[in-house]
Amino acid sequence: MTDVGTMSKPPDNPADPFKKALAEATKVLADDPDLTVSFSVDPPGQSPDTIRLPQVSRRMTRDEVLLARGTADSFALRHRYHDAGVHSRYLPQGQMARDLYEAMETARIEALGAERMPGTAGNIDARIGTEARRKGYDQIREASDAPLSVAAGYLFRHLATGREMPPGADNVMQLWRGFIEDQAGDRLDNLADRLSDQKDFARFARDVIRDLGYGDQLGDDPDSFDDDDEDQAEGTEDEEDQDSTGEDDSDTEEAEGSPEQSQDETQDDTQAQVSMDEMADAEDAEEQEMPEGEAPLEPPPPAPVSEADPDYKVFLTDYDEEVGAEDLAEPAELERLRAYLDQQLEPLKGAVGRLANKLQRRLQAQQNRSWEFDLEEGTLDAGRLARVVANPTTPLSFKVEKDTEFRDTVVTLLLDNSGSMRGRPISIAAICADVLARTLERCDVKVEILGFTTRAWKGGMSREKWLAEGRPAAPGRLNDLRHIVYKSADAPWRRTRENLGLMMKEGLLKENIDGEALEWAHKRMLSRPEVRKVLMVISDGAPVDDSTLSVNPANYLEKHLRDVIAMVERRRAVELIAIGIGHDVTRYYQRAVTITDVEQLAGAMTEQLASLFDTDPRKRARVLGMKRVA
Repeated sequence: MTDVGTMSKPPDNPADPFKKALAEATKVLADDPDLTVSFSVDPPGQSPDTIRLPQVSRRMTRDEVLLARGTADSFALRHRYHDAGVHSRYLPQGQMARDLYEAMETARIEALGAERMPGTAGNIDARIGTEARRKGYDQIREASDAPLSVAAGYLFRHLATGREMPPGADNVMQLWRGFIEDQAGDRLDNLADRLSDQKDFARFARDVIRDLGYGDQLGDDPDSFDDDDEDQAEGTEDEEDQDSTGEDDSDTEEAEGSPEQSQDETQDDTQAQVSMDEMADAEDAEEQEMPEGEAPLEPPPPAPVSEADPDYKVFLTDYDEEVGAEDLAEPAELERLRAYLDQQLEPLKGAVGRLANKLQRRLQAQQNRSWEFDLEEGTLDAGRLARVVANPTTPLSFKVEKDTEFRDTVVTLLLDNSGSMRGRPISIAAICADVLARTLERCDVKVEILGFTTRAWKGGMSREKWLAEGRPAAPGRLNDLRHIVYKSADAPWRRTRENLGLMMKEGLLKENIDGEALEWAHKRMLSRPEVRKVLMVISDGAPVDDSTLSVNPANYLEKHLRDVIAMVERRRAVELIAIGIGHDVTRYYQRAVTITDVEQLAGAMTEQLASLFDTDPRKRARVLGMKRVA
């Protein structure tokens, strides 16, 4: 009978033993016991000392397990068989050539792994199949709709390993296979023999890129520099040989010449030698008299992280990310989340629709609201007919409706995606952003929708690095930023409507570092060509990040936010407005509104935006001066 006290406690998460075993296997495969392997809902990624794998849920479905194994094997093989220096040396300059080069290098690594460690081949096939299904490669029917670089990578892996590709990947490969084989000719023969030498394969890949018609994107040949150096060295040796041969010949001729000629030439040579010695002495004297040159300048200090506050520090930016919403969820999941958001919108559709129509009428009313009079053509001006009756010689007067200058405008909505916005606030914010984007687009006003949060609670990879380095004092911001682009200003609303559903995703909303997010949005706006730029911030309080505030002054993030706001308002290149949900943000922003109920958000946003386009300065000042919506 087994003693109850000696029974091992089952793991809290059934997936933990699998993840631990996969992490250890990945380190062995990568031949690096110090490699850090983690699992995350974030997109998989790799750095020189870290591998991030897709999360495995408690259910441990077959697809999750195969995807995690395939991703781990692919990253581990790249860590083991890929030389970043060689890769960078031969990397083309043009984007299409670069994509082809990257795809072929990935195929080389995975094919080499399949040859030396056959167990990795099946796992990577599963990963490729999953990605192909997610991107809809099995539905593509025309080669023009399939990425050439992806197809080339699939074909190289197929030729090097002899393995059949998964259905979606095979479909893309076959669409381009004839073209690639026709252009590359016999160059693809014996492809498997080139896998072990990355440098030789890089040259081969550049040749294939040239065959495919993208030679103009390759840039300079890296090997030509070595050849030039060797040719120059050989030329120098030849010149030295020629010089020595010429001296011997001249000596012989002098010996065979007449004594008088030899004596005269000897005298001339002596005078020339004395002259050369005098010049050398003079040069030495000049060198001694010249003061020593200034010491070489030290390299300039790194640019400050923040333009608003040069003293603001960030411990590590390597793990920060600016990412599109479509990259944080599968298309099917975005569609499901958008459907859920539409359900939340249903009860508010009437009220929000009325506000949207009101905003649209106010904007469009200002685009045609004045007339030009006393013109020779146009609409007959009935108000001036009395002059013609009084004096028949007076010509008729016409008028034309004049378009009031309605400057090109871009509006950015910067949404707080922190955990405190979870539930009703984030739903209302997403709904309002959606409605405003549609409304403003109808009025020819471009709209950008951005979100900000962090990648982890209480510090992420940055904090782990900080701990590993011995907890240096005053590290500055100590978490990994995540800045999300839900809709870029140039993207039409219909193509990005599903992205807003991402705000409903569980686990997305974490901590908020408002200062850096505001500065990021401000920089994006400054690069826009529009004449007028409006930035609206929607937040529910002060910036909070436990990891940062635990090792820095308590007001560290709040001070930076104030500095950024002061910089934006001082420069006046962007009009800044803020709406606080449940918290008073008027202590930060000059032009701000605080609402006590999220149901008021739509009205507050509409009034604020409409006031910006109002030509009546008194009405505009009254609305913008409002501090609280009761």
